[in-house]
Amino acid sequence: MQQDGFKAGLKSGSMIAIGYFPIALTFGLLAKTTGLSIIEAVGMSIFVFAGASQYIALSLIAGKVDPLVIVLNTFIVNIRHFLMTASLNEKMQPETRWKKAVYAFGVTDETFSVISTHGEGRVRTSYAAGVIIMAYGSWVIFTGVGHVIGANLPLFLQAAMSIALYAMFVALLVPSMKGNRKVVMLALTAAALNGFFFWTGLLSTGWAIMVSTLASAIFVEIIYSRRGAVIRRAAGGREGA
Repeated sequence: MQQDGFKAGLKSGSMIAIGYFPIALTFGLLAKTTGLSIIEAVGMSIFVFAGASQYIALSLIAGKVDPLVIVLNTFIVNIRHFLMTASLNEKMQPETRWKKAVYAFGVTDETFSVISTHGEGRVRTSYAAGVIIMAYGSWVIFTGVGHVIGANLPLFLQAAMSIALYAMFVALLVPSMKGNRKVVMLALTAAALNGFFFWTGLLSTGWAIMVSTLASAIFVEIIYSRRGAVIRRAAGGREGA
């Protein structure tokens, strides 16, 4: 078992905190321009603690989408956390359920990456706590700082910041698309479906995003599964020959 404890976790988590600084700061600023109070913005970071979902929630709030739809979209975007926590459970030292529940809340893409790759053997709960507390604390604090900065911007800049929300989505999407055909297909399929729902008026904004996300994921996964089956059959045929 790793001997690194809480202090080592704080040190590892500080790298995540540095990375969170511009993202959380921007979230707080955009939350202000969207119309959220500082209590609402910081509260979202405290209780949700999921960057991509919080950004999506801002766009849905701006579109006056039903709160239930916002919750469902957040669930779908964060559904990958089931897999991450299940994987992390095999890496962590045995613990009581309530302790597992506490650190599972703090699992994000970044904290999962740091904790799961922490050396050989089991990882101590105290180390994971250090990583998560540093990441979580920085996200919440920088959200508040961003909101304060946003409140002091001129009104015309606050209005213009709504464009930055979409720029942020593009900045998150483009790097993952580079050299990955599956991600490109996912993005294009989801965009096409969402555009169809928007122009036909079949679904409202929130439901269109949710249905497009699920449908594109299922469609692309079916395509790649069939493609993989074809490749395996072809490889089996060559070996038989």
